[in-house]
Amino acid sequence: MLAFVISRILQALPVMAVVALISFAMFAYVGDPVAIMLGQDFTEAQRQALVASLGLDQPFFVQFAKFLWNALHGEFGLSYRLSRPVAELIAERAPATLELAFCAALVSICIGVPMGVYTGLYRNSWLSRLFLTFSLIGVSLPTFLIGILLILVFSVWLGWLPSFGRGDTVQVGWWSTGLLTASGLKALILPSITLGLFQLTLIMRLVRAEMLEVLRTDYIKFARARGLANRVIHFGHALKNTLVPVITVAGLQLGGIIAFAIVTETVFQWPGMGLLFIQSVNSADIPVMAAYLMLIALVFVTINLVVDLLYYAVDPRLRVGGGAARGH
Repeated sequence: MLAFVISRILQALPVMAVVALISFAMFAYVGDPVAIMLGQDFTEAQRQALVASLGLDQPFFVQFAKFLWNALHGEFGLSYRLSRPVAELIAERAPATLELAFCAALVSICIGVPMGVYTGLYRNSWLSRLFLTFSLIGVSLPTFLIGILLILVFSVWLGWLPSFGRGDTVQVGWWSTGLLTASGLKALILPSITLGLFQLTLIMRLVRAEMLEVLRTDYIKFARARGLANRVIHFGHALKNTLVPVITVAGLQLGGIIAFAIVTETVFQWPGMGLLFIQSVNSADIPVMAAYLMLIALVFVTINLVVDLLYYAVDPRLRVGGGAARGH
């Protein structure tokens, strides 16, 4: 197990280096951050002094090497737009994005898995067909349209929930949370549903497909022949064997939720990392954009490692067979 973890970490290092190079190269020649920082009225001497202080007069690979070295120490330089440390900006925005992603993932898993199990066990019932129709709507509609429709219904027409912002927050150490205030919880409902709806429908359909496949296997027929109760067969045997692919998809979707929260945060003006990234794109704030992409890559690499480790806890074949079973 330890060798496996170490090997995955070593494999992740070149991945992170390539992502850092691509992100830095992609945005290094976009826009003119010096003009953005100085405004319209500046002399050539001021421009040259700022270029030198930012290190923009150095060769590309020298700039990238310095950026990578500083990133390993948690330093991503100064934001061109706000003239503040990038690490400080991300630390301020990360709690909002992580709380939104966690609540969206919780909604998608806690609702998607039971709906998938029900539609797999009672596939001909009217409620199953209603769930499947709902899942088609969730998959088909784009995220921004879902958010706008929810705002129209629950904020404009009914006036039940806020349409933007994070509500009141409480500072717990360096972490700011809206989970401890009523307005913070209300502000979290619509963005969480918007961000988690696609994942919910995906998980529901995956669980349904896996459940239908497992129910046709020989060991389920043998369990029925032994006279086991349906509850034991469905939840003790069938559901347990559907969890491996569900864990894979749910884990990767959690990374996707964090990475693609940009649209939801923009629609609801949620003060998270996604909104910070959009604002940075508009002003060619290279350090913030590169740091954001590296952070998202790190999230995906970490989630992949956690998913692989969860396989051993869920699937007994992997614990018995070890690496050979995993390779199979």
